Amino acid sequence: MKPKLLTTLPAYSADAFRADVVAGTTVAMVAIPLSIAIAIASGTEPAKGLVTAIIGGFLISLLGGSRVQIGGPTGAFIVVVYGVIARHGYDGLVLATLMAGVILVVAGLLRAGSLIEYVPEAVISGFTIGIGIIIGSSQLKDFLGLKLASLPADFLPKMTALWSARGSLSPAALGIGLVTILLIVGLRRAAPRLPGLIVAVALASALAIAFPVDTISARYGDLPSGLPFPTLPGLSVSRMIELLPSAFVIAFLAGVESLLSAIVADRMIEGAHRPNAEVLAQGFANIGSALFGGLPATGAIARTATNIRAGAQTPIAGLVHAATILVVMLAFSGLAGRLAMPALAALLLVTAWNMMEAHRWRSFLALPKDEFALLLLTLVLTVLADLTIAIGTGVALGLILHRVKGRHAAEGWTTPDR
Repeated sequence: MKPKLLTTLPAYSADAFRADVVAGTTVAMVAIPLSIAIAIASGTEPAKGLVTAIIGGFLISLLGGSRVQIGGPTGAFIVVVYGVIARHGYDGLVLATLMAGVILVVAGLLRAGSLIEYVPEAVISGFTIGIGIIIGSSQLKDFLGLKLASLPADFLPKMTALWSARGSLSPAALGIGLVTILLIVGLRRAAPRLPGLIVAVALASALAIAFPVDTISARYGDLPSGLPFPTLPGLSVSRMIELLPSAFVIAFLAGVESLLSAIVADRMIEGAHRPNAEVLAQGFANIGSALFGGLPATGAIARTATNIRAGAQTPIAGLVHAATILVVMLAFSGLAGRLAMPALAALLLVTAWNMMEAHRWRSFLALPKDEFALLLLTLVLTVLADLTIAIGTGVALGLILHRVKGRHAAEGWTTPDR
């Protein structure tokens, strides 16, 4: 369970350091708008996303089992975080995240990292697509500039509320959102090494100055110019028992997504991560994020891929990524506050579409009937019921099918671009 950082340091060179600085700075520019947008979509303050990227991202790179893993808040957690805050308040989320961190530390010490191979791919794909649908629907209000006092948490009432507010559509907001999507897609194809997300959101937000659309500062006030002081959340046995199911869901998602991200990174760099060290790092990262009042943290597949494409050599790149976001928070929080809400909504709509893996839909139809039914059931339960129910039901049924049919989990599967 030795961290990869300790393995890479003895042979570390000046050339590797220069490559890591460039990669870390580049991926930080991608992480800043994403972290802010994920926090807002989760129903909390934008600064919470930056805190998570700084604290969680630093600890994941410092202690993790991958050479190039980038950690922070991810889209997969939006649904969970929103639900926990709605039911238990933000203090409940912080305590659940802290508990999830402890669960992950125990799992890492028990060497549970290799158990990911027993989670059915159909379950992973089903709840990932479902989460993409929920994220996309939650962003339509800001993308279209609809006037709604509040947006229901449940999917069907949410869609009903959005439809009823269709008459308040803002052409300016829609225009800014469409420009953002076109810029993200265009820059990704034309200049894949460029941190296109922040460039696209910044350019669209600059255009928005001439139009009456919401910005981060207008809606949430100025972003803080520093990290909060670490504090322990209120602890009580009854409160911890109440939050235990949420803590297990957070731990499960953090562990699975980080290991999936590490697997993708291994394929890109032809390396090998240490799964138990990675799970252990996720535990300490979530404990650290909770102490600073942040969100759940995990390995981020899209940001890790960006880190690799930018030339990262070692976990130092991840440490530079966290440090760069901290510098931006300390010195340029005012500029970040000017980002337009429709542009951030467009960014998350692109993220949601990537999570839904449209390029794999045809292959899903070719799955065995039992696996396709499992995928569909997990998807429907994720969207219409609850992620806890979806994961629990999906994994249980998947293990039963695995046992009955005597098949191993599929190997070599692709993973969503979150």
